[in-house]
Amino acid sequence: MGAMRVSISSGLTCHQMKAITSYEIHSKPLFFTPTTWSTRRRTRRDRGKYVEANKTQDDGILVDDVKVIAKFKSRHNYIRVLQVCRKADHPFAGSRLLLLDSPGNIHSISFLYTSLTHTYFDVFATLPPIIPPGPVAILGFGAGSAARLILQTYPEEVAVHGWELDPAVISVAREYFNLQKLEKQYPDRLFIYIGDALRASVRDGFSGVLVDLFSRGSLVPELEDPRTWEKLRKSLRRGGRIMVNVGGSCVEAEDSRRDGKVVMEDTLKAMRGVFGDGLYVLNLGNRKDDSSLALTGELPDLDAWRKLLPSGLKSYVDMWRPF
Repeated sequence: MGAMRVSISSGLTCHQMKAITSYEIHSKPLFFTPTTWSTRRRTRRDRGKYVEANKTQDDGILVDDVKVIAKFKSRHNYIRVLQVCRKADHPFAGSRLLLLDSPGNIHSISFLYTSLTHTYFDVFATLPPIIPPGPVAILGFGAGSAARLILQTYPEEVAVHGWELDPAVISVAREYFNLQKLEKQYPDRLFIYIGDALRASVRDGFSGVLVDLFSRGSLVPELEDPRTWEKLRKSLRRGGRIMVNVGGSCVEAEDSRRDGKVVMEDTLKAMRGVFGDGLYVLNLGNRKDDSSLALTGELPDLDAWRKLLPSGLKSYVDMWRPF
C-alpha cells in the first residue's frame, strides 16, 4: 500500500498528509492536488494526546473535525480509521481515511457520494482504456479505493484482482469502507487475495498491473531491484502495462535513511533498466518530485485516450512526461 500524508491541523498533501490529530497521517502517495505538510506550527495536548499542527500552502484539517473510529495494531500495521467531518474546511471533508504504521500513512480514502478521490487513485483509474482486455491487478489493495473507482467507471469491462499482505486491512475495509458491499455488487469482477503481492499471478497473465506497495512510510525495497520489474513484466499479457505509485519527496518514512525522493529515483532507474525508453512519469504536487506515478509502454494516442475517460479523469492524460 502507498503513503500520503495529511496534516491534522490544517491541510493536505500528495503522498503525505500530516494528521491533525495527535499523530501524523500519511498515505499511499495520495495527491489531492497535492501539497505537503511540512512546517510545524505548534504542539498542544488534546484529550490527553499530543496534537501536531502543520501548515503549508494549504491549510490542514482541524483536530476537532477528525474522529478516530478504529485504532489497533495488527501483525503488519498500526491501523487507524479516521472520519473527517463533512463541515471541515478541507478537500477531505466528509471522507474516511485508512492510516497504517506509526508515521500515519494514508492507504485509502473514501467519500460517501463519489468514487473520485482527487488523489493518485484517480490516475490509476485512467489505465483500463490503454490496455488490452483482461484482468487488472492491484498490488497493495488497501481498503479498495482504486478498485472501487475502476469497477464503477468501467461497467462490465474490467475484472480487478487485488493483493493485500495484511488480512486485518481487508477486515477493516469490509467493516468501515464498504468493501463487503463492493464484493457483493461485483462478485464476478472483484477478487481479493491475502499474501505477497509480488507473487501475484493469474492464468494467461494480467492486462494491467497497478503497483502501490509501501511499508513503514516508504516504497518496499524490492521495487528498487530490476529483477522485480522483470518479473512483473513477465506477468503481463501482450500489450499490457504497469502503472506505479513511486512516491516522492513528500513521503516520510519511519526510517530516516529511506528518503522519499532518493527511493523514488532508484525505483525509476530500476524500471528503466527493464522498460528502457518505454517509461513515463506523472508528477503530482506543488513542488517537483512531491509525488509521482510511472507508466510503462509507449505513450498512447493522447486524444484517443482522453475520449475514453470520464470528465473527472481527462486532465491526467496530458501530465505524462518521458523519464
